[in-house]
Amino acid sequence: MATPISGRKGRLYADSSTAADGSAKPVANLNSWSISQATDRTEVTSFGNDTKVFLAGLRDASGDLGGFWDTDGELYNMTDGTPRKFYLYETTDATNKYWYGTATFDITTTGTVGGAVEVSGSWAAASSVTRVG
Repeated sequence: MATPISGRKGRLYADSSTAADGSAKPVANLNSWSISQATDRTEVTSFGNDTKVFLAGLRDASGDLGGFWDTDGELYNMTDGTPRKFYLYETTDATNKYWYGTATFDITTTGTVGGAVEVSGSWAAASSVTRVG
């Protein structure tokens, strides 16, 4: 039986270097992430079928991230449209289980008088995204 894990040790590593030619390192101050792996479907329903019929197409990978402003501003190096290496871990307790590939990133910053400056963003695959483990 599978055992649930806490999300508190999840981690996104990404190349935040200016030229996107560095090593992936932990993205600071994040507290949420997501990955979606949807598959394109083409309907091929024909006369006489009892239900709709679909063919599987290409798999997609995209996701979201959230957290708090990184005062070093490295997160904004990632918004230039250049594909960047990334590694997404459900938990750093199991470093042999992760997703990896390259992606482009979009980041939004939000500040309020009564709260911390927050960041949110999304990413989309720029290469195959592979699951290890």
